[in-house]
Amino acid sequence: MIWNFTKMHGAGNDFVVLDGVRQTIAMTPERARALADRHFGVGADQILLVEPATRPDADFRYRIFNADGSEVEHCGNGARCFVRFVHEQGLSDRNPLRAEIATGIIVLDEGDDAQVTVEMGTTRFDAPALPFDTAGLASRRQHHDTLWQLDLDTPAGLPRQVDLSLVAISNPHAVQVVDDVDTAPVGIIGPLVESHPRFARRVNAGFMQVVDPHSIRLRVYERGAGETLACGTGACAAVAAGIRRGLLASPVRVQTRGGVLTVAWDGAQLRMTGPAESVFAGQVDIDKLVFSLALNR
Repeated sequence: MIWNFTKMHGAGNDFVVLDGVRQTIAMTPERARALADRHFGVGADQILLVEPATRPDADFRYRIFNADGSEVEHCGNGARCFVRFVHEQGLSDRNPLRAEIATGIIVLDEGDDAQVTVEMGTTRFDAPALPFDTAGLASRRQHHDTLWQLDLDTPAGLPRQVDLSLVAISNPHAVQVVDDVDTAPVGIIGPLVESHPRFARRVNAGFMQVVDPHSIRLRVYERGAGETLACGTGACAAVAAGIRRGLLASPVRVQTRGGVLTVAWDGAQLRMTGPAESVFAGQVDIDKLVFSLALNR
């Protein structure tokens, strides 16, 4: 089966985007993994699928699959690429667009300056929203936020406990503050937080360095994808957590390894603005790709 695809990125967070409106896309975990594989496939952090809406208040349905084949609720950088793709492919000229995701509706607005703004939807800070098991854990207040102390089985010389802010922006996030993101042990602590058994659906682990009240540096170890060059929902989660901790004030410039995002939060609505770019388009025989990947594993 031949699928047409477009390779895109938002601040270095890269995607394979599929038009499920004009072609039939039966996505499976195996197919998502094959597309995302950087040696035997196209290569991507996530696979984005544009489909007809299933509800009357949406223009399209937007689905996201991680590189490991798991389907997730939301992807902020992907959302910006989603609206750019819809407009470039002539699927719709509506602006803003309303997209149906797993947990509701998000609104996307493509500007004339090559930037896209996404209204990120409902944000929650309670443990059940992620969900996160707090039984027996110590916690402390910092300004308006609650920090949860999580025990980790880290190698000698690294912290055995981390203080986490919990943020659910459809996707679950756990944000910690570090002195320097360049030297933070993201590759060690990130997987330990991401797969900690207290997070029932795993979690995106954010590492935030506060530069000043309107500027942070950020790295995120994403569930199902590992560390990415940028994470849109992670940027929003970090900003919301920083404001609740009393460390930041809206708007906030978020410097990721792949580029700059801007996040504004009024205490209710989170809005993220950043780039979305098409890289190339192509075709892939998806069944042949899955077979080839299986042979090389």
